[in-house]
Amino acid sequence: MLSVPVLGVGVERVVSAATPATLPVDVVNNSGSNTVYAYVTGQAIDNGNALMLLEADGRTPYYPPSPSSQTPVAVDCAIPLNASGGSPRTITIPHIAGGRIWFSIGSTLAFSVNPGPALVEPSVSNPSDPNINVLWDFCEFTYDASQLYANISFVDFVALPIGLTLATSSGTQTIAGLPGDGLTTICSALATQAASDGSDWGKLIVTGNGRNIRALSPNQAMAGGTSLFSGYFDNYIDQVWSKYASSQLTIDTQYTWGTVTGQVVNGLLTFNGVGTFAKPATRDVFSCSSGPFTTGNDEMGNISARLAAAFNRTTLLIDSKQPDGEHVSDYYTAAQTNHYARIVHATATNGLGYAFPYDDVHPTGGTDLSGSVQSADPARLTVTLGGPGGSGTPGKPSA
Repeated sequence: MLSVPVLGVGVERVVSAATPATLPVDVVNNSGSNTVYAYVTGQAIDNGNALMLLEADGRTPYYPPSPSSQTPVAVDCAIPLNASGGSPRTITIPHIAGGRIWFSIGSTLAFSVNPGPALVEPSVSNPSDPNINVLWDFCEFTYDASQLYANISFVDFVALPIGLTLATSSGTQTIAGLPGDGLTTICSALATQAASDGSDWGKLIVTGNGRNIRALSPNQAMAGGTSLFSGYFDNYIDQVWSKYASSQLTIDTQYTWGTVTGQVVNGLLTFNGVGTFAKPATRDVFSCSSGPFTTGNDEMGNISARLAAAFNRTTLLIDSKQPDGEHVSDYYTAAQTNHYARIVHATATNGLGYAFPYDDVHPTGGTDLSGSVQSADPARLTVTLGGPGGSGTPGKPSA
């Protein structure tokens, strides 16, 4: 899932000269494995947004034709990285929208193309996917004529430690990502939380061949209509609805709509002159994109993002002004909260990285936890696999 900055938050609006047609990217292998592959996918902006992958040489664009039925990608697009701890492998990316840099350890990944053409990417929720037992992960980016924006994402799952460093004419931005043993730490903490509250956190852990392969987000784990986390947020949601039946909730849109005020009337959270939200269910809170969070126009979508963030962080009972005045120390302090997001942030270096779709919501001038780098003047991007200082042996045996 591509993590897109929320309208009005985390988006640097700049006017500048066009960026170069290509950008060098140094890919560093600190994974502890000497068999690591990278892939680059996205839409080629300068070629009509055509589906594109980089070939194995790390610089030649490949444009898959539209097949009559699902067909494996016909060209070798697995970019072999140098040995762990060695020199970076430098690749070259053109202007790309919806870009991803993928990594796999130990074996290549299988990509296919559907009619369109449309790329069939590796899946963590389809047990029959050919990549299901491979150690793989990705970071996300868009490189267009105005800027480079890149982030590390835990929205769907956690697997491999990936870090970003962006060099610009005005300095360097760094998002270090997870430590080398980040997946092991997260899986252990999820198991501990499950033992503590009897909920389904331990079921997010995916193992194979005696090792942790990944930890799914609740949203991803619930894909397909499973009964995981059934009713998990019900008590908290009921308390929120009760609170705002007799008091007002203020949302700063951090955009041209300014501040809006809502209250629960006849069971609906009502923002007069704007729209209403029905009471969400647990699935809606974790997904941020179902039930009441699918409501309306741009303004309602903006409010929806801030509501969804507050529900995941469980701050609505302690702060009636969202997201103004929010403090990171108050996030995830309720008993029923998004413990996956809490644990991911507690494990990531400096707490940074997308843990749910609207994790870039933050007070104006406050802490943005989304884990992104961004510049209108990018010179070089470095993507490091394996955590700061290296990770040792990947795929540590599961506890």
